[in-house]
Amino acid sequence: MIHGERKNVVGVLVDVIDYEGAIEYVIRAARERRPAAISALAVHGVMTGALDREHKHRLNHLDVVLPDGQPVRWALNLLYRAPLRDRCYGPNLTLYLCERAAKEGLPVFFYGATSSILSAMRTNLLRRFPGLQIAGMEPSKFRRLNPQEKVELAERIKASGATMVFVGLGCPRQEVFVYEFRDLLPMPALAVGAAFPFIAGEVRQAPRWIQDMGMEWFFRLCMEPRRLWRRYVYLNPAYVALLTLQLLGLRRYETDGISPSQELLYG
Repeated sequence: MIHGERKNVVGVLVDVIDYEGAIEYVIRAARERRPAAISALAVHGVMTGALDREHKHRLNHLDVVLPDGQPVRWALNLLYRAPLRDRCYGPNLTLYLCERAAKEGLPVFFYGATSSILSAMRTNLLRRFPGLQIAGMEPSKFRRLNPQEKVELAERIKASGATMVFVGLGCPRQEVFVYEFRDLLPMPALAVGAAFPFIAGEVRQAPRWIQDMGMEWFFRLCMEPRRLWRRYVYLNPAYVALLTLQLLGLRRYETDGISPSQELLYG
């Protein structure tokens, strides 16, 4: 099990952690009813923090940031000789945690996506893990919440009896969510990216060999070019450029960020 210290990748602090370390951390927090804000970050997620100092503050004040993308894992291994043999991919981690939750009787909650995606997720998860206790599912409102709605949502999640909540609002909204809800939820909250539509079977996942090559972004671009082209055309080259400067020792990136001036209340 690997759960090392956090390392600076172009200004964003990413944990040196593998699946086993992440699973044990989340399950322990779930058992103890302890709040924990966790996100699985690929290149897009890292770059949202590198380019926005308020969001950098949020990311660097989460409890755990997982190396979701292969290029993020490679950065940890190249910069710090981290011993990571695989990334800690949000969709896979969600399945591993649901398997453990089913075995240990730990109820789970899902927030985000659409009602149809959540319904398909429920069917697929219960088929795969018959003992899984799904305490609740609630679709995204696809807008910002007001302060009262934030409190009411937190109360619904707590009242459900859930011991962990998975958040699928898309990057960076889901990272904002787990950061802003941490003090209201006595449980781990995980921003898990595209896990919801993948598990639901609504979106095709890249074959494992493409994932291992770090080319999942290209597969997803081919699947959803209109939605994703700006993300990958601009942010991937920018990440390579910033990381190259860090690798060569030509630039050091601050991790402080700026404390957000207001809550964004994505829901």
